[in-house]
Amino acid sequence: MKIGELSNISTCSIQTIRFYEKEGLLSEPKRSEGNFRLYGHKALKELEFIKHCRSLDIPLVDIKLLIALKNKPDESCSDVNALIEKQLALVNQRMKELISLKNELQQMISTCGADNTIEACGIIKSLDS
Repeated sequence: MKIGELSNISTCSIQTIRFYEKEGLLSEPKRSEGNFRLYGHKALKELEFIKHCRSLDIPLVDIKLLIALKNKPDESCSDVNALIEKQLALVNQRMKELISLKNELQQMISTCGADNTIEACGIIKSLDS
């Protein structure tokens, strides 16, 4: 299949597919006589793997490492576990930050009634401080 068909099936844009190729995340595609990229089922599976990793907010550099490890099926998975534990720690940290953000926004809402003027708005005052 050509890149447009792979794009449609995978729901990845053509630009994203080319970017992943350039970054070494996708295997080099075969080329037609007219120099068009030709992809098979393997490319689709690779894209699905990358998309799943991205949905977990795993950075590209770590996805590249996961792909390299995936291609060494007989090795220990301790590096994979460490990478995912690191990602989980980052997610937990972001969740704490989001909870703090939520609390601050709720506090700001409680400082202002809808009938106030901008001059008396508690939200504006708290943003100014």
